[in-house]
Amino acid sequence: MTDQDGAGPEWFHREHGGKVPKGEDSRPPNQAITGMWTKCDGCSEFLRNEDLEENLQVCPQCSHHHRVAAHVRLEAIVDDGTLEERDLDLTSTDPLGFVDSKPYPQRLASAIAKTRENSAFIYGLATINGRQVAIGTFNFAFMGGSMWSVLGEKVTRLFELSLEQNCPAIIINASGGARMQEGVLSLMQMARSTAALARIRDAGIPYISVLTHPTTGGVAASFAMLGDVHLAEPLALIGFAGPRVIEQTIRQVLPEGFQRSEFLSEHGMIDQIVDRRELRSRITTILSLLLD
Repeated sequence: MTDQDGAGPEWFHREHGGKVPKGEDSRPPNQAITGMWTKCDGCSEFLRNEDLEENLQVCPQCSHHHRVAAHVRLEAIVDDGTLEERDLDLTSTDPLGFVDSKPYPQRLASAIAKTRENSAFIYGLATINGRQVAIGTFNFAFMGGSMWSVLGEKVTRLFELSLEQNCPAIIINASGGARMQEGVLSLMQMARSTAALARIRDAGIPYISVLTHPTTGGVAASFAMLGDVHLAEPLALIGFAGPRVIEQTIRQVLPEGFQRSEFLSEHGMIDQIVDRRELRSRITTILSLLLD
C-alpha cells in the first residue's frame, strides 16, 4: 500500500487513528511506532501513546501495567500541588573506585542525564485527600532502582520524616536489588532503613508498602515486605532471587506464576492486588480505616 508519492503506509500509522494489524510490524514488544504508538506487552495491540499516558500507562484493552515515570506515579496518588520533595540534590560518590566495563561515575552520569534525577528514589511530604503523608517512590529508570547508599539514606529520612510529622509513611517499590558498585555499603542500607522503620512502628504510625514490577533483592528482603499493609500491582514480580535463579539452584520446576502478585496473594504474602488507576482511592480508604 502506497500513497500518491509512492511512500509506505505512514498515513495509516500517524494520522487516521487506525489500528496497526498484527503481524504487519516486526518491531520488538513495547517499541513506539512513528513516535505515536506502543505495542502492548500484554495483548500485542498497538495503542496510542497519548491514550496510554491518560490511562497511567495501563493498557485499556487488557489492563497490562506498563512502566510509568516516577513523578507521574506520585502525582496520580497525592493531592495536586502538595508534594514537597526533599533532598533533590542528594547523589552518590564513588566510595569503592568501582570499574566494570566502565567506571561507576560514568554510569551515574548516564543515569542522571537519562532520568534528569540525581538518584533512584524520590520522596517528600504531601497530602492524600487532605491527609498528610510522607511518601516516596523508586525510579526504576535510574539503574534499575537499585539500592545504594543514597537511596538507603533517603528511605531512612522518609521514615524519620514520618516520625517527626507523626504521619503515615508510604513507599512505592520497584527495584532490582542492591547495587554492586557500592558493595557492602549498599547491603547495609537494608539494616539502616529497617531500623528507622522499627521506630515508626513503635510509635504506632502506619506504613503502607506498594509493590510494583519488579520488587526484588535487598529491597524485597527489607522494608518493602515489612509494611502494615501490602498492596501490589497486577502481575508484579516480587521476591528475593528471581525464578530462573531459584530453578537453577534447587533444580526444580517452579509453579506457574511463581513470585507474581497473584501467587503471593493466594499464599497470604500480600493484602490486596490493586489496579494502578485505583491506587489513590484504595490508599485513601486504608488510611481512613487505620486512623479515623
